[in-house]
Amino acid sequence: MKFKGVIFDLDGTLVNSLEDIADAMNTVLQNLNYPTHNYEAYQYFIGSGLRNLVSKALPATHNNEKHIDHCYQLMIEEYRDNCTRKTKPYDGIIELLDHLISNNIKLSVFSNKSDELTKKITTALFPNYFDPIVGLSVEALKKPNPSEAIAISKSLGLKTEEIIFVGDSGIDMQTATNANMLAVGVSWGYRPIEELIANGAKHILSKPLDLIQILQLDDVNILT
Repeated sequence: MKFKGVIFDLDGTLVNSLEDIADAMNTVLQNLNYPTHNYEAYQYFIGSGLRNLVSKALPATHNNEKHIDHCYQLMIEEYRDNCTRKTKPYDGIIELLDHLISNNIKLSVFSNKSDELTKKITTALFPNYFDPIVGLSVEALKKPNPSEAIAISKSLGLKTEEIIFVGDSGIDMQTATNANMLAVGVSWGYRPIEELIANGAKHILSKPLDLIQILQLDDVNILT
């Protein structure tokens, strides 16, 4: 088997966390008497870390760095207590993970969400599936920087070309390419398929179990 490991993005790939994230940020905005946003808008705020999401959600008139930092702390406090209230795995994810584990495929999570929250959500919803679980701890290492993905490959004892990177955003596809991993996008996430293809996706999954077929491929240069 060509591929021996899979790194998954978290939000929009393994779990639908949109409503919990949006609700937490909207609570902060409401408390400050700022305009709130609908769930559709938050689809385009997610993906580059929660601090970046806060900046996008704040009104342009209140978007200086000091205020972003303050609102980020407020958002994290709200979200930390409610990050698994509505968040749940997408249909078919558990079945896919069970299949991968039964076939000795090594699994990891790499997210631009804070490391604390990435670990909290992943261990709560997917106990004993992933190791390591890596979130954002240093801003400079945020995806699409491949450093953390490459470090994960080393911790798994695998070459980067033996790993599939699965995500729902152009940033995920860039990360995979930068790390010399197979870039696989998902159609059920927060970003359009066109964005995934434009940023290097070699395959697009229409449902989680489609990944099983890709694990068997030798030629990965044709988009499917």
